[in-house]
Amino acid sequence: MITILIPPLGVFLKDGLRGSFWLNLLLTILGWLPGVAHGVYIQVRDKPGELK
Repeated sequence: MITILIPPLGVFLKDGLRGSFWLNLLLTILGWLPGVAHGVYIQVRDKPGELK
């Protein structure tokens, strides 16, 4: 839910201050919808090496 309202915050809580956070911040500045789309992707993707 937080990712839809404030995309960079949702990505930060998931990944921290990594490249995905900065990319999401840039996308959100350029337009809210690209930031939301990227944030949702970050929330639902599987991390490498993570078991399902």
